[in-house]
Amino acid sequence: MASCSIEDVLAKAERDEAEKLRSITVNKELDLEFDPGNLLAFDKNRIDTREFKDSKGEDFLRSLARDNTQLLINEIWKLPTEKVEEVIVAKLPDPTTPLPREKPAPKPKPPTKWEQFAKLKGIQKKKKNNMVWDEVHKEWKRRWGYKRANDDTKEWLIEVPQTADPNEDQFAKRNKAKKERVARNEYNRLKNIARAQKIKVPGTGLAPTAQQSKSELAQAVSIAKKSTASVGKFQENLPKEKTPRNTGKKRKFQPLIGDFSSEKQKQLDLLKIMDSKKPRLDITKAVNKQMREEDKESSQKSKKSFGKKGRKGNMSGKGKGKAGGKGKGPKGKGRKPQMKQGKR
Repeated sequence: MASCSIEDVLAKAERDEAEKLRSITVNKELDLEFDPGNLLAFDKNRIDTREFKDSKGEDFLRSLARDNTQLLINEIWKLPTEKVEEVIVAKLPDPTTPLPREKPAPKPKPPTKWEQFAKLKGIQKKKKNNMVWDEVHKEWKRRWGYKRANDDTKEWLIEVPQTADPNEDQFAKRNKAKKERVARNEYNRLKNIARAQKIKVPGTGLAPTAQQSKSELAQAVSIAKKSTASVGKFQENLPKEKTPRNTGKKRKFQPLIGDFSSEKQKQLDLLKIMDSKKPRLDITKAVNKQMREEDKESSQKSKKSFGKKGRKGNMSGKGKGKAGGKGKGPKGKGRKPQMKQGKR
């Protein structure tokens, strides 16, 4: 291993430090052309091929990009600056280089119904001032939006008009009116979109279809019949009406000719199940079966215990009789037990 002196190490460290802290002044044979509006810089200087090969390409390109970026930043800081929220920013001029668009320019939006009416009548939109005077807080506030002036939604007391019902909730009435305005604006917006797309929109409700098919009519009749309290059991048939068939889901079969790969996979899965020595266990089915057996056993036990108690009570005659009162006989108190014949 070749020995290196302390002077060489220090010199290399100084070169590395100087490489990191380069000067902001960059010298070029030809000045760069700048477009600060697009943050572009055009370098027309020739590339030294020998230096490019000696520095293995990447280092040369990295150094060239650094120098050109430094020149672009120097050009930007020649522009007028201003301070915005404790940050100094430069005011970029309008771009001079036309850049191609990835997509075509957007088409102008079609005018709404109000815009068409305003253009026909010559109505011009007047620009309102955004700030208005708030009489309550005695200061200038925004006309619309958050913390707007004269905000009636923050009032805790509303005066009831003379023509209104005194028992009516004015707060709920105002909220309902606002919801209606929002819904009406949304409806008008959707109508404008439909008019721009040249889609026919009905005046009220949904647009009916041109002509319903036979199956759709039969389904509508079936649903109307079953919509009664008796689920259509006592509903009379219409004249010349056929007996409706079962309108449930039809059983779907696999196609005879189709995807052979899926059919092959199904057959292989079936053979795998048949060839396996271990039976296939359906956990859900097994759990349900076990629960049914347990319920059946518990019901049988309860029936047996109930039968034993009933027979025991009839034989012994203990308990309350039907006539009321306690007694040993089966028919209540005051009845003597019958004597049985036997050996004395």
